Amino acid sequence: MIRVENLTKYYGNLRGVTDISFQVEEGEVLGFLGPNGAGKSTTMRILTGYMPPNSGSAWVADINVSESPLEAQKNLGYLPETNPLYAEMTVRAYLNFVASMKGMSGAGKEAGIRRVLGSCGLEDVAHRLIGNLSKGYRQRVGLAQAMVNDPPVLILDEPTSGLDPAQIVEIRNLITELKGNRTLILSTHILPEVNMVCDRVVIIHRGRIAAEGALDTLAANMQADSTIRISAVGVAGALSDKMKTVSGVERVELLGTSTGEEAHFEVHARGGDDIRSNLVAAVFAAEGKLTEIRQMRLTLEDLFVRIVSGEQKDDEETVNA
Repeated sequence: MIRVENLTKYYGNLRGVTDISFQVEEGEVLGFLGPNGAGKSTTMRILTGYMPPNSGSAWVADINVSESPLEAQKNLGYLPETNPLYAEMTVRAYLNFVASMKGMSGAGKEAGIRRVLGSCGLEDVAHRLIGNLSKGYRQRVGLAQAMVNDPPVLILDEPTSGLDPAQIVEIRNLITELKGNRTLILSTHILPEVNMVCDRVVIIHRGRIAAEGALDTLAANMQADSTIRISAVGVAGALSDKMKTVSGVERVELLGTSTGEEAHFEVHARGGDDIRSNLVAAVFAAEGKLTEIRQMRLTLEDLFVRIVSGEQKDDEETVNA
């Protein structure tokens, strides 16, 4: 549904993006992540036909954006980071204006306006001035204008930026309801949001794709070692000594003890094999009573920081999953 091939954009001598390629399948929600200045907005502006690349190509709904920008734009809705609203217009008047600009007319235009007023929760404020709405409602209006022509593709650039926690939940729920019905690219700095709504991520860093894939697979590929939390009742020293004998264990760290002689450990092991059953056997061999064992996983925050800081890969390489 969306395809980017070898896209490059320079602003004078300043690099925006360099030779990036990725695609988004029909009905998929892609999280587009990266630090400020990484090239996210540049890529979105090229995809929406706002500006041309220096080289490379982009397709939306199998339409080449550079060759047929107006045809491509008919198939997408765009919410830029700066919401394109007119404060002096009412919500309904603004949506009527946007629908007309998108070539809608007659009964089809009215049906589209009614549909987005309902789906975006704007029916009660349809006749209020946009300038008098809260930022959460203004973001809803921004989503409504992107969706009024019922496009198969939505590109949302920081849709929850600047909102309070309650408003973030509202907009996130709206996006979740769109999942499966449209192809979405979602750019955001709120990483838990990506975990909740996205099928896959592309992480861009310094104008290049640094990582791409499903979250679980990326985390597994980036996990250089395995970290396991274990709690057991017994003699801490004996438990630690026995777990150190398990093949693959590199370090056993005592985190602390609690009442009832329960000891808490963090076991660091080489990645690959699952050694949890062997650790359980070691606890029993040390005459301990296991109370908890838990495999620690990289969070998206951990993954993001590792990639953009170059801890696992330098920024010229790509992690594929």
